[in-house]
Amino acid sequence: MSNTSSGEMVFVEHTKGVHGLPKIILREVRGFSAEVYLYGAHVTSWKNEHREELLFLSSKAIFNPPKAICGGIPICFPQFGIQGALEHHGFARNRHWVVDLDPPPFPTSSPNKAFVDLILKPSEEDAKIWPHRYEFRLRVTLGPGGDLMLTSRIRNTNTDGKSFMFTFAYHTYFAVTDISEVRVEGVETLDYLDNLKNRERFTEQGDAITFESEVDKLYLSTPTKIAIIDHERKRTFVLRKDGLPDAVVWNPWDKKAKAIPDFGDDDYKHMLCVEAACVEKPIILKPGEEWRGRQELSAVPSSYCSGQLDPRKALQSS
Repeated sequence: MSNTSSGEMVFVEHTKGVHGLPKIILREVRGFSAEVYLYGAHVTSWKNEHREELLFLSSKAIFNPPKAICGGIPICFPQFGIQGALEHHGFARNRHWVVDLDPPPFPTSSPNKAFVDLILKPSEEDAKIWPHRYEFRLRVTLGPGGDLMLTSRIRNTNTDGKSFMFTFAYHTYFAVTDISEVRVEGVETLDYLDNLKNRERFTEQGDAITFESEVDKLYLSTPTKIAIIDHERKRTFVLRKDGLPDAVVWNPWDKKAKAIPDFGDDDYKHMLCVEAACVEKPIILKPGEEWRGRQELSAVPSSYCSGQLDPRKALQSS
């Protein structure tokens, strides 16, 4: 229930999810909602006022630690990709986070009520593979207009005077109607590293990105705003980011999809990952220093309009 017995709106509800895993449901008055599992600090659902799901979750997603949940918004830290002794995409996405009951002051421009603060600290096991002390604070906010905001703050709390280095991504899976009818705008003409070609560097051609085969690209020095246009649904996702200069665009297509155990054979048709990231140039933090990376997602009704990144204009043109 989203209302108390007195009829008051419940903006933040602590409950249980799949297999009894703790989760938090965020709600806004107009009917928007989001769900966050403490396992992985993982956003698994984001719905608009029509109760339509805006994030993709694999039809075979496994809610069974230590396996990461496939879909939603996994958090990749302290690395994106595979490197050294660390597991693929780091360990933040398959650790048990806790609610941060005493977060430091958080500058905010609006009085949002639907938010939760989570925190992850190093364990002895993690220290064996990544020997650093840190505090990773995450705020997940559902705005009154349905925007979904994730703000990460990572602080180096080493007492031995050592800096540490990391890469990072919000591995966002957007739900799309038909991948062949989707365009991404905002990264055209930019340089990218192609993970399907040994990270060779290319320059993007054309006026937008469309999809007809497997794609795994890391775009460099990207703008703060990227649009994902679902032409068939007449919906545009707008991704805004801060502190995250790169953007990953990924779809496994048919052959790779069949090779992923917790991914349905046809799931690739209904998802697209566009990820706010910092990968090419790792972040280096000295003891006491803090890094902040923010992502804001919005979904607006829109007809296809090339180059149209302003959601207010997109709304007017629909």
